[in-house]
Amino acid sequence: MGKENLSWSGILTELIASGAPGARPDYDGVRRKYLNRLAERTKRHTILYATKFTQRDPNLPPELISIVDEDVQGLMEVVHGSKTKKLDLILHSPGGSLDAAEGIVNYLREKFSDIRVIVPQLAQSAATMICCAANEVMMGAHSSLGPIDPQIFVNTPLGSKFVPAQAIIDQFEQAKQECADKNKVTAWLPMLTQYGPHLVKTCSYLTELSSELVEEWLARYMFHGRDASKKAKRLAGWLSDHKKFKTHARHIPRSKLKRMGMNITKLEDDQTIQDLALAAFHATTHAFDGTNVVKIIENQFGKSFMKIVLVRQAFPFPLPIQSPVPTPTPMLPRQTPVPAQSILKPH
Repeated sequence: MGKENLSWSGILTELIASGAPGARPDYDGVRRKYLNRLAERTKRHTILYATKFTQRDPNLPPELISIVDEDVQGLMEVVHGSKTKKLDLILHSPGGSLDAAEGIVNYLREKFSDIRVIVPQLAQSAATMICCAANEVMMGAHSSLGPIDPQIFVNTPLGSKFVPAQAIIDQFEQAKQECADKNKVTAWLPMLTQYGPHLVKTCSYLTELSSELVEEWLARYMFHGRDASKKAKRLAGWLSDHKKFKTHARHIPRSKLKRMGMNITKLEDDQTIQDLALAAFHATTHAFDGTNVVKIIENQFGKSFMKIVLVRQAFPFPLPIQSPVPTPTPMLPRQTPVPAQSILKPH
């Protein structure tokens, strides 16, 4: 028998073959199969945490795919029954609430003494912070983390948007200097009146908290031992430096992270782990494309906590079945999301 094709297209072919003709593919079954095989290989409790964010659905509210406090409930569900203190966390997330990330780290660190985060593609912002609370991070050549500088949601005359906290602080410092020249005050007023009087302090506190938490976690878990505090301070300061990265969405490859001292293991070092972890990830992204699921928290035993968005459709259409070979995605009718539901899916 030939070697399994566990690539994106190989998993898609398996999914198409998994259901009866005309029926929906067995998304859950295929994904769980590879999570279980991965756990059998590593002998570690295995959890998948992934959200539908790389598909860039403009109709999907950001909070449904972000790290939020509710995720702790999901993790409680999939941690329950673990018989080992070792955890593999497959993490694919754009980030989210700093407070929720801290709650997740506190909970997982109470339950596991050895945590390895596997990044199948992207773990950004608050998800990068969670990576910094691990003992080890496994990344492929294609994997990236992101800066940890906090973002502030502000309302402006041009609309509501996320703005880097450090950029707001820097703008106020620039304004203080330039407004010493009375001729420049008029030019600054429209910008400065967009923000409340507490905003600069809030930005300062959040920037400090983000860096302090990561520094503490790095020193305690990843860098425990000699020079732990020094190495943790250096890496945390670098990750939180908005001036260095210029944009919060910057992709940081494993080579740069390793040079800065992060404990990075190449996913390719164990070909079996790489194949099984990426097979589970590919099956997950196909589930996001073919169903209304937007967040999956799941363990190797099939216990799941999923976020599902109910969709109102202008007219019915059949489930899109993709070709085994990547092809342009056909245009689907516009969908209007309605409030999401969280459901538990036991094995």
